[in-house]
Amino acid sequence: KNGDIATRGNFCTTDSEGNLLDRRAGRIKSLESIPLCNELNKIRVPGAEIEVIPVMDYRFVVIFRGIGLDERVTETDPQVLAVPPRPVEALAEESRNTATAANKFISEAKRILSEREKANMILLRGFSQLPTLPDFGLTYRLNPAAIAAYPMYRGLAKIVGMKVIPTGQTFDQEIITLEQNFQDHDFIYLHYKPADAAGEDGDFNAKVTALEELDKFIPRLLEINPDVLVVAGDHATPSVLAAHGWQPVPFMIHSPFTSGEGVKEFTERSCSAGSLGQIHATQAMLLTLAHAGKLTKFGP
Repeated sequence: KNGDIATRGNFCTTDSEGNLLDRRAGRIKSLESIPLCNELNKIRVPGAEIEVIPVMDYRFVVIFRGIGLDERVTETDPQVLAVPPRPVEALAEESRNTATAANKFISEAKRILSEREKANMILLRGFSQLPTLPDFGLTYRLNPAAIAAYPMYRGLAKIVGMKVIPTGQTFDQEIITLEQNFQDHDFIYLHYKPADAAGEDGDFNAKVTALEELDKFIPRLLEINPDVLVVAGDHATPSVLAAHGWQPVPFMIHSPFTSGEGVKEFTERSCSAGSLGQIHATQAMLLTLAHAGKLTKFGP
C-alpha cells in the first residue's frame, strides 16, 4: 500500500562470531521457513507495525507500516561471506524512523533465531515504497499476462499492470497454464528460475542441467504457435561469480520475419555472433512489437 516500506528478506546462517557462512541458509525449503516467518511475525517494535510474509524457500518479505517512514535506507546484505550483516543506516533525515525500526526488528529476529544451527539470522535488502510505474498494457496497447511460479516475479508483473495467472510450482505446470490461457492474451511473460538459482550457488553443472531441462519445453512453446517467441534474461548469473554479473546476456527472437542465421546454440558466445549484435534491454520490447506487426512504422 502507499506509505508502506517493503523489503526483501533472506534467512541466512552466521557463525559464533556473527560472520556470514551462507547468505541463503542452505536454501531451506518453505516447509522450514514458513514457521520461522510465523515466529518473526510476533515481533513488535516502536514506531512501526511489521508484517512478515513468506515468499518461497529461504526468502520472505517484511512490510513496515507507520507514520514518517521513508525508503532511503541501506541494505544489510554485504553480498560476501566471512563478514557480519551490516546495520541499516538512514540516508536522509526522513528515513531515520525506518532505520531504527528495521534495526530493532533485526535484533529481535537474531534473538529468536539464535539457537538454530542454520537460518539463525536474516538479511534485508531492497527497501522500497510502492513504485509508480507506467501500465504495461496501456503503454504498448497490449492485453498482457504473467505466469511465474516464483512470487517475486508475480509481484513485479502486478506492479506494471499485468494480469497474474495462478499456476503451480514447476515449469511444467507453468507451461500447462500457458497452454490453457494463451488465446486470452496477446502478450504473456513466462518466467524460468532454476538457471539463476544454480548460478547463484556457483554450481556450473546444475546450471547446465537447468538450461537443458528448459530446452525440453521449447517444442511445446512452438506448438502453441506464438507470432513471436523471445528468450531473454534480465541479468547474467555466472557460476564462477556465484552472483549476479554485469555481462551481456543471450537474447533470441523467433518470428515469421526471422530466417535463421547459423546460430545453433543459446550461449553468450554463439549469440554474440547474431545479427542483432549487443543491444540495450530497452530495445527488447521495440523489437518484439516490430516482429509482431504491432508498429505502424519502425524507426523515426
